[in-house]
Amino acid sequence: MEHIGTFGASRTTIRDLHLFRDETDPAIAAMVAGCAVVRMARGRRIDDGGQARLYIVLSGVLEIAPDAHAGDEGNTSRILPGESVGEQAVLDDALNLAAMTALEDTELLVIESDMVWTLIERSGVLARNLLRLLSFRIRATNALLRRRQKLGEFYRQLSLNDPLTGLYNRAWLNEMLPKLATRAATDGSSLSLVMIDLDHFKRFNDTHGHIAGDAALATAASVIRGALRPSDFAVRYGGEEMLAVLPDTTPDMATGVAERLCRRLRLAVVFPDMRLPLPHLTGSFGVASLLPGGDERSLLAAADAALYRAKEAGRDRVCA
Repeated sequence: MEHIGTFGASRTTIRDLHLFRDETDPAIAAMVAGCAVVRMARGRRIDDGGQARLYIVLSGVLEIAPDAHAGDEGNTSRILPGESVGEQAVLDDALNLAAMTALEDTELLVIESDMVWTLIERSGVLARNLLRLLSFRIRATNALLRRRQKLGEFYRQLSLNDPLTGLYNRAWLNEMLPKLATRAATDGSSLSLVMIDLDHFKRFNDTHGHIAGDAALATAASVIRGALRPSDFAVRYGGEEMLAVLPDTTPDMATGVAERLCRRLRLAVVFPDMRLPLPHLTGSFGVASLLPGGDERSLLAAADAALYRAKEAGRDRVCA
């Protein structure tokens, strides 16, 4: 930074500075007049020498990058003429860790930390303006944090859904099934699973192609999702295998759900707008319920064993 004089010799007046807006005390203007003005060439970065200082842009533009060392990955911001940066560093007597770079040739008013505190003690106007500025920045930061939180939750939910079928995926099951099993065991409620495998799906894919196979999977997922209660969960377990997770559902009720799914799947039509619609889908269904002392692993194993029995018995059926 090149020292080019003091604020009193510049063409900018104290009324042009946002922090001093509405300040009419000539003593305050005189104190600011003695503060240094520096020039920064375009692309140069502020080096404050380890001192907390207040910088006010008189001309040009400063770009403030987030502090990567503090884990801040927010967007950069720009400081325009009349605006300031470094208030927080002065107030908590810390370094300006954010990178401050001139986007064009820029002139800055530099007010040292001790002078800032003297001005605050002398000027109620400055103190109020500073509080307003900090309040605005806190609100803006909180709004950014809320947006990030919502975005993070959106991406988290996205990571727990299968993109083809829209059902929950294996990651969701690994996270939620242990919790559901623990809750059922704790409060003595029932928890049942229906494991579904589309019959001869490899043959379907080989005969009609993967695009038709994807459509068949999406159709089956729609059938399953549409037949469940709002409190139930539909999961793509892997490949052509899907799961219906049924909280508060007894073995008999779960078998009834599986029978209903089996019937509806037979009636589902893949690509109904084709001149020759694809063949109807069928599935094998294995039903299991959580036993006393059991956990999610034993429940999945029991559903898988029941599914195997349905396949062995000829497919397109329900076994428990």
